[in-house]
Parts: sequence; C-alpha cells; structure tokens
Amino acid sequence: MGRSRFAVKFNTRQIWHGLWLVPVLFLLIFYFYPLGTIFDTSLLPGGQLDLSGFVEIVSTSYYREIIWFTFYQAVISTVFTLLLALPAAYVFARFRFPGKSLLLSLSTLAFVLPTIVVAAAFRALIGPQGLVNQTLMSLFSFSSPPVQLERTFAIIVIVHVFYNYAVALRIISGYWINQGPRIEEAARVLGASGWRLWYSVRLPMLRPAILAAAALVFIFTFTSFGVILILGGVRFATLEVEIYRQTANFGNLPLAAALSIAQILIMLVLLLFYTRLQRSTTVDWQQASILARPPRKLREKVIVSINVLIMLVLLFTPLVALILSSLTVDGELSLQYYRSLSMNDRSSVLFVPPVRAIGNSLIFALTTTVLSTVLGLMAAYLLSRRGSRLARWLDPIFMLPLATSAVTLGFGFIIALDEPPLNLRTSPILIPLAHSLVAMPFVVRSVLPALNAIKPNIREAAQVLGAPAWREWIAIDLPLISRGVAVAATFAFTISMGEFGASIFVARPDTPTMPVVIYRLLSQPGGVNYGQALAMSVILMLVCGVSFVLIERVREIGVGEL
Repeated sequence: MGRSRFAVKFNTRQIWHGLWLVPVLFLLIFYFYPLGTIFDTSLLPGGQLDLSGFVEIVSTSYYREIIWFTFYQAVISTVFTLLLALPAAYVFARFRFPGKSLLLSLSTLAFVLPTIVVAAAFRALIGPQGLVNQTLMSLFSFSSPPVQLERTFAIIVIVHVFYNYAVALRIISGYWINQGPRIEEAARVLGASGWRLWYSVRLPMLRPAILAAAALVFIFTFTSFGVILILGGVRFATLEVEIYRQTANFGNLPLAAALSIAQILIMLVLLLFYTRLQRSTTVDWQQASILARPPRKLREKVIVSINVLIMLVLLFTPLVALILSSLTVDGELSLQYYRSLSMNDRSSVLFVPPVRAIGNSLIFALTTTVLSTVLGLMAAYLLSRRGSRLARWLDPIFMLPLATSAVTLGFGFIIALDEPPLNLRTSPILIPLAHSLVAMPFVVRSVLPALNAIKPNIREAAQVLGAPAWREWIAIDLPLISRGVAVAATFAFTISMGEFGASIFVARPDTPTMPVVIYRLLSQPGGVNYGQALAMSVILMLVCGVSFVLIERVREIGVGEL
C-alpha cells in the first residue's frame, strides 16, 4: 500500500515537471520549424547547398556597411537611453512622490506601442505640419518649418530612446531597490559625495543592472525595423530593413536568409550575455515602499522635478500631439475622424470597417494573453531549476523570437504552415500564435525573477509534509509569484494589441488588427484616411494605457504579498 502511494506521488510529480517541456515543444513547432523551412527553401534550392548569399555579404562593401551601421546606431541609441534612464532610476529607487506608480506604469506604454503609432505621433509633434513647427512659425514668422528631423539619424535615436527608456529604468531602479542605502551611507561617512559617490560606489554597485539594461536595449535597437523603415528610410538601412527589402522587394531569398542567419547568431551571443546578467538582478519589489522616502531637501526636490519633467516631455508630448491631431479637423475640434471609423467607403483600402479591427485585436490579445502566460510560466519554471546546465542554454533560446526578423518569421509561417497536419495559413489562430512567440519571452522575464526568489527550503518543507506537486504550487508558489504573473499577463495583452511586424504578414484581409489597419490607412493619401489612422492610434494607445493603470492598482492592493 505504501509503495503504491509512493508510486502515485512520484508519477504525479514527474508528470507535473514534464509539463515544463511544453513551451519547448511550442518553440520547436512554431518557431524552429518555420525558420528551418524558409532556410531550407532559401539555402537549399533544388536540394543543393547555395551559399551565394554569405559570399555576397562578405565580398560586398554595401552589406558590410549595413552591418556596421546596425551596430553603430544600436550603440548610440543604447548610450543615450542609459544616460537619461540612470538618473531617473535613482529617483524612483530612493524617493516617493505623488503619481510615482502611475508615471512608472505609463512610461512602459511607449515600449508596447506599435511603430506605426509612434511614427504618427512624432510626425504630429515635430513633422513639417507638426505642433512644434506650427508653433515656432507662428511665434517667429518663419517662412518654412525650422525643425527638420524626418529622414535623419537624429530622429532614429530619439525614437529608440522613447521606446527603450522604460526598459532601462525598470531594470536599473528595480536592482537599485534591492541594494538598500547602507553602502551609500557608509561611503558618505567616509567622505564620498557628488561625482565621487557615483563613480566609486553607485556605478560599481549597479554594474550588473546597467550591463543587463544595456544588453537588452542594444538587442531591441539592433533589431529595430519599423522605426528605421518609417522614420529613417532606406538611406539608414539596418540588417532588419535589408532583410525586408531583399525578401519583399527583390525576392532574393538566399541573401535574405544569409542576413537573417547572421543576425540570429549575433543575437544569440548577446542573449547569452544578457540572460547570465539577468540571473544576478533579481528584484524584491516589497522593499520599494520601505526604502523610498519623500524628497526633503531643496536639492532632492529639484532632482526629482527635473527627472519627472524629462519623462513627461520625452514620453508624453508625442502622444499628446497625436491626440490633439486626431481631434482637429480644419483647425477646429471635432470627433469626425472617430465617427468615420464605423464606415467603410468603396474607395477605402480596407475590406471591413476600421472599427471591426478593434474587436479583432481584443479577441486576439485575450487569446495571446492566456496562451503566452501559460507557456511562459512553464518556461520560467524550467529555467528556474538551480544548477541546471539545460536551463542556462534554454534561457537565451526562449528569447530568440525577439532576435529574429519578423519578416523571416512571417514568411516562415506562410511557407511551413500550409500543409496538413498544420494547415493554418488561412486560419485566424495564426495571429495569436505569432503574437505568443513575441510575448512569451516577456512573460518569462517577468516571472523568472519571482521564481528565483523563492527559497528552496520552503518547497522542501511542503514535500516532507507530503504535499503533492499541484498543492505545493497553489499554496506556496502562486501567492509568491502572483504579481509577476499579473505583470506578465498585462505585458502579453498590450504586446499583442500593438504587435505589427508579424501581423502584417499573417493577418487575413477580413480579420485585420488595429496596427494593420493603421498602416493601411497611413499608406494611402487623403485626409480622411490619415484622420482615421490617427483616431485608431489614439484608441490603441488608450487601451494599452488602461491596462498598465490596472496593473499598478493590482500591485497597490497587495496581490502577491504574504
């Protein structure tokens, strides 16, 4: 009887741990298989190896310059992002002020907005007919717009900082919270202050978080596609843009595949570096309310005020300009663009009224949230196994979808998933599957630190008391990781709502998503199309903003706290 009960417990625990391998199977089917299919089609035409694409990359100065510029723009964007985020991280880690949680939450909104929305926002702010130029021309009687940033390197860097500022801020401030003030207080007693305190104490103490933030920002800017294609143009081509051009414009699949392989190999090295750093930057958010205090001295109030002002100008003025432009028709306030979303004129480029895309995006986002959260949670458990060599290798592999060209993945889905038993080419389920590939790495990164923070002796005590694996998870793990799961689900939802790169390839004409509709409207001339795109962009922005306000409210009411 005792042996039978032991066998049941053993089998149950083995099955429970076996579920952790489900996300690996998901990646094999929906990531590596499509990727392998397009590489097979591109590099093995007729069953023979064709390396002409790699030869062309090495032998042509044009492609070498593209690779160099990809690194260069990523380095410059990363440096400027860290220079702005580091002082703000100090403010958020050490001080408590009104609106802090809301500001930190909404700052992440920029990161999940689709590139097409951000492009419209910056054009509304600093474009030739934007608010800044119109205001300057009115005040100083300029005959032409004085601010000319479109199709320049400067606008690429500005928008990259806009996107990644919150990423660096959260990583560095979260790690800083864990360090506590004792080291700095001891340094002050020994006479360190000002720049010496920063150089000798703070920067060395924060080195793991700074390097982790730099690696992640570099990865995002290295693979930037929409920002450079829409705002920079072909003149500032990166690897990602060139992959798109070679695939969509020239049909040169061998070269596009070679560029994709080069990009993936570079990203794999960077992801190995980042995931090792990330393991040393576990955050205990419960210390935030303990360590933070209101600014008392005038100098502290000035520092807080300046950083808050920078955040407001950088992150919110483009979005405010977008809202104002969507409400302005012929110089007057109007809701005409919003009312026109329910119409679908014969001359429209859409197959359905634009408002239909809102319902489609919500359905796809909810499906993606459930799928990616479950898969990401399983993956996080697999990676949290202490001392496991397999976990160290799987960690960067789970991040690979972020480092892969959306163009490559899109064509891979179309080529690979068009035959039984995976004949999904015309199925709407292809959209949440593609979105889940993008969202799952963010879920893993949100849940993994909370899992790593659970002490092993807690679970060991439960096992000694005879608790089955499912009871152990409900009674111990879930309460401790619930905030991380809530954050992960919110990330998945907002990423799905704003995902553009993969959707443009797999979305059917009769089931478009909001970003796809915005892109189609902006690509066509006409004031009504442009106005509808602005209105749709504002709705998408508000949906993402509300989701982050809700997650901050969940944190405040104590979810996940013992």
